[in-house]
Amino acid sequence: MSSEAGEIVSAIISKWCAGFAKLDASALSSLYSKNAFFFGSNPKLYRGRDGVADYFNGLPRWRKPSAAFSDVQAAQSGPDLINMAATISFDLAGERADLMVKMSWVIVREDGDWKIVNHHASSQAPLI
Repeated sequence: MSSEAGEIVSAIISKWCAGFAKLDASALSSLYSKNAFFFGSNPKLYRGRDGVADYFNGLPRWRKPSAAFSDVQAAQSGPDLINMAATISFDLAGERADLMVKMSWVIVREDGDWKIVNHHASSQAPLI
């Protein structure tokens, strides 16, 4: 992982985990591009910051949610583009079974800041 790409991704992950711990849809959606495509834990495609906020506002109100990223890979694919892949473990304090997903983000430079333009979560269990 290039050091610049790694630092950018680490900063976004830190803000994302802090927002998720509070289920703060406003803080989370601010990390996304105005043109974001977002596939989360349900089949619907959410679009833009309002769509991302709708997704997070629609989640159950767990008492103490947390997310931990591991196996993070980041690659600078152009001056304004970073690709990220990781595994995320969600700990929902026993309110539902813990969840582990594969996550990929495409991150772009937008208005001088780095924003997630594509978010895709999928089951870690093999489909085939």
